[in-house]
Amino acid sequence: MTAHGLATQTRPSSRGFRELLKMEERRALRAPVGLLLGVLVPVILLVIFSAIRGLKQPAPGSTLTMFAQYIPVLIGMSVCLIALVSLPIPVVSDRQAGVLRRFATTPAPPSWVLAAQVIVNFALALIAIVILVAGGALFFGVRMPSQLGGFVLAALLCIAAMFGIGLLITSLARSPQVAGVVGTVLLYPLLFFAGMWTPKQNLAPTLQHIGNYTPLDAAVQAMDAAMQGHFPPARPLLVMAAYAVVLGVVAIRLFRWE
Repeated sequence: MTAHGLATQTRPSSRGFRELLKMEERRALRAPVGLLLGVLVPVILLVIFSAIRGLKQPAPGSTLTMFAQYIPVLIGMSVCLIALVSLPIPVVSDRQAGVLRRFATTPAPPSWVLAAQVIVNFALALIAIVILVAGGALFFGVRMPSQLGGFVLAALLCIAAMFGIGLLITSLARSPQVAGVVGTVLLYPLLFFAGMWTPKQNLAPTLQHIGNYTPLDAAVQAMDAAMQGHFPPARPLLVMAAYAVVLGVVAIRLFRWE
């Protein structure tokens, strides 16, 4: 057999990646952490918040109601849960079990496992965002983002920034238990600065300033501006882009397959 024939036999095919992607999709349905935490929990909170009369009042300094302002917060929460819990744990589990090492004996590169997980969780994040925005508009009277292009850009950068953190956890965690603990520890301060429990304007000036440079608060600021009809300011967009690029590069450099 010629060298060209051997190369053709060992070269991974796109069909192989599609099969791996289907396998990861089935695993996501069998262990629906992303669906339950990243999609169902924010939707339940959306319904609960809609029943709170005080949130129907106009938000100070905004053209939105306080309830409408919670839509970006819930989107941030959804993306955060998917990125910090649903994304890292399966990959870390595969590495601990030696699945990634066994991939080295096949034509398929181990990076396919990571790529498939990113794609599956990216799809979950998009589904959650569409449900929250459309559900708020159809059932609770929240108007669609007036600056749709800016909103889409902010949402995509939010996913990229939070996935950067999730990939860094994936690179460093030695076990799925450690990955889960680290993700949980990061989750609460990120949600705090994003205004999950109290509006940002109620925080001390120092905490507000710190929040400006956290990815989730930057995402909420950008999406909130787009919902009011303004293109998102440069600062929150740059903050999210910086997290995505810097942490993504660091995660790739530190990642180990075994």
